[in-house]
Amino acid sequence: MTGLAIAASRWSEDTAHDPRPQNTVRSQSALRRSTGEVATLGVMSSTPPPHDLASQAQPYATAPPSAPHHAWTSPPRTRRRAGLAGAVLVTSLVVGGGAGFWGAALWDQTLGDEQSASPSQGTTTSVVDQGDSPAVEGSVEDVAAQVLPSVVKIDVAGPEGTGSGSGIILSDDGTILTNNHVVEVAGESGQIAVNFADGSTAEATILGTDPLTDTAVIKAEDVDGLDAATIGRSENLDVGQGVVAVGSPFGLDATVTSGIVSALDRPVNVGSDSEGNSTTYPAIQTDAAINPGNSGGPLVDMTGAVVGINSSIRTAASSGGSGASGSIGLGFAIPIDEVMPIVDQMSAGEEPTHARLGLQVGNPDGSGPTGAVVSDVTPGSTAEEGGLAVGDVITRIGDQRISDADSLVATIRSYRPGDTVTVTWIREGEERSGEFVLDSDAE
Repeated sequence: MTGLAIAASRWSEDTAHDPRPQNTVRSQSALRRSTGEVATLGVMSSTPPPHDLASQAQPYATAPPSAPHHAWTSPPRTRRRAGLAGAVLVTSLVVGGGAGFWGAALWDQTLGDEQSASPSQGTTTSVVDQGDSPAVEGSVEDVAAQVLPSVVKIDVAGPEGTGSGSGIILSDDGTILTNNHVVEVAGESGQIAVNFADGSTAEATILGTDPLTDTAVIKAEDVDGLDAATIGRSENLDVGQGVVAVGSPFGLDATVTSGIVSALDRPVNVGSDSEGNSTTYPAIQTDAAINPGNSGGPLVDMTGAVVGINSSIRTAASSGGSGASGSIGLGFAIPIDEVMPIVDQMSAGEEPTHARLGLQVGNPDGSGPTGAVVSDVTPGSTAEEGGLAVGDVITRIGDQRISDADSLVATIRSYRPGDTVTVTWIREGEERSGEFVLDSDAE
């Protein structure tokens, strides 16, 4: 089974337990539901994922510098000991190229002999100049041309290893958005290098990180005149809409893949911090290929506007039990609308804040209604003031249906402190609802 096995247990509505993958390379993790289902999710980064956690997916998005790396196998980054995998990738590329060369040489020589022996039976291929027509507006080619200058490859080295991921340029002077699991391997004493589309590089420092949304903002030093990305609105996305993913899978910078929006508001849990706070978000699901090293790169719509941050993937079970797996068409991106307020806080050097109801929740045992079961209520919280109690089953937040603990956490995280939401719950078979003003975890 690729990834970390996770067992669903008790969840905190505001913070779920999720031992992060140990390294960006740990981008994969198996998501084990209380029903016993096990699925593997990976983070996109060449760094191993953090720690494992109950019912969580993993960031997958880091790849070892100049070699592969952790969107979910959170996403992982590739640690130095993963160098062999990187070597294998490089070798396979070189050997593949060599095989192609010698195969062509052999074919040419054989064909030449046949033609001189039997001129009347020989065949030739025609070589044409097909031209290079301008990209059609709204095509993948057009989008790639717009977006590639605004995407960077990020190489990270720290006490626990090395890895690589991707990033999105936010300002012409070097402010860059990426995943927390891409840069966390740097620790307090590591180094971060940014590789730009024109081939130049720059050292970077961390302006802020937010494990709960798996986002981070870094600043490239002594740069200017960069092409900042256009930020769109993820709320405008529809299922079936075309999207493009850009990044550095397995260290292969400036890689472009395309697909569609497969689903919206997909609850994804990639782990938790040391205090048990979960990294859970209402993800954009896409079949655009996302692999280790893509983490932190943009998911854009067909106008070239950034609508998400590629962060994790789900991978197929493997009998090998180890190793990073690639895309099977199940990639996940963090909606840009949900994190931009937090990105602005980090860019300004402020501590990120998040909305909360003030309770802990778990999953139903199957005998009652579907939803998130309240297991504890924080004294003085908006949940207590609004009348929620242990045993209540929350079934809806606004118009969003709540199917389990993850979906409640993800939905609440999509709001900001001070927002008013309508909560619907069931108590002893009776449906109730009320208005709640969300608390802040800064309080």
